[in-house]
Amino acid sequence: MALSEAQRSFVFCKDAFPAFVGGFGSGKTAAAIARAITLKRLCPGQDVAYYLPTYGLVEDIAYQRFPALFERNGFDYKLNRQAATLQTDIGRIIFRTMDNPDRIVGYEVAHSICDELDTLPIEKARNVWNKVIARNRQKAYTVDGQPIPNTVAVATTPEGFRFVHERWVRNKAPGYSLFRAKTLDNAANLPDGYIENLQNSYPSALLAAYLDGEFCNLTSGSVYAEFDRALNASFETIQDGDHLHVGMDFNVGKMSAVIHVLRGDDPHAVAELTGVFDTPAMALLLRTRFAGHSITVYPDASGNSRKSNNASESDISILRQSGLRVCVNPTNPAVKDRVLSLNRMIHCDFIRRYRVNIEHCPDLVESLEKQAYDKNGEPDKSGGFDHVIDAAGYFIAYRYPIKRNTASSAPLRM
Repeated sequence: MALSEAQRSFVFCKDAFPAFVGGFGSGKTAAAIARAITLKRLCPGQDVAYYLPTYGLVEDIAYQRFPALFERNGFDYKLNRQAATLQTDIGRIIFRTMDNPDRIVGYEVAHSICDELDTLPIEKARNVWNKVIARNRQKAYTVDGQPIPNTVAVATTPEGFRFVHERWVRNKAPGYSLFRAKTLDNAANLPDGYIENLQNSYPSALLAAYLDGEFCNLTSGSVYAEFDRALNASFETIQDGDHLHVGMDFNVGKMSAVIHVLRGDDPHAVAELTGVFDTPAMALLLRTRFAGHSITVYPDASGNSRKSNNASESDISILRQSGLRVCVNPTNPAVKDRVLSLNRMIHCDFIRRYRVNIEHCPDLVESLEKQAYDKNGEPDKSGGFDHVIDAAGYFIAYRYPIKRNTASSAPLRM
């Protein structure tokens, strides 16, 4: 099978951590297998590890497609199912599963390929990735005195904003290369009607991921399902003279604040502060990082009685004493009203008023995309996505409420 341009770039990529991300049937596994065999021929005597999510997939993919390709190209090999290896005259290909990261032990290779890594839950994928990297410790092969660096590659369908997006897009580091492919790019190798059947069977969000190979929100039951990182994106930043509107959530060790500017009467989230230790630390950060700007804080109303630092001072008193203007109602709105206020600003009647600077507010974006409802129908707080959203929500619920409440400070006129 002839390789597409994206497949070829992935197969022969010399970077330490190449990833091939594509829709269903886009040729990901074909590219991954081609890369494994190419590395075997390029580095004879060294071993390559090929990982799949489950043993069933090892049986269905590795044990079927590797021998077929070897036979087609006239290579000698011996498949040992008990040892899960394919022995050639130029070294082994070792097959392992990713369903139990603790079993990724006891062998060494020079190169690794993880097929469908993104189908794993994000924490499990991180664990697998760390274990796989630890196995890549055979000494680098040398050609004409030049070492060929060891590599770990990934070929996967994008499953929302999970590990692959986190590592290759959001927190991309040197050596991480990303190659993309659509199902349509491989249409010549697919059955007639395959793409049309997908188009007729999946909703648009799933088609973006599973047909176009795009990273998009696939969370079912998302609290903020209408949020779209493209459609709600803002390119606004803080300008001289901007008044800053700061939503704030109180939590010792996990305080969060989202900084907004107004463009017209529409709010744009342009910065965030997360993981701040306590209220005095947050007040100091706001005063120093945004010096020269007037600032109004819209905090959690429970801060009137809550004391995170000094038993004689409430959190809201600390904010006021630091010179920050505070707008807060006597009590917080009902959670459902706060959620509804934010959702209405995200998208209502074909209008998207709430905008987020994707680059400057990565935690807010991730939380808007991932926070789901718990079994009681409330926003889930177990996933760690609640603090920064709550911070943004306190500002939105105060400024753009579903129900008007009497505030403890003068109405905002800016």
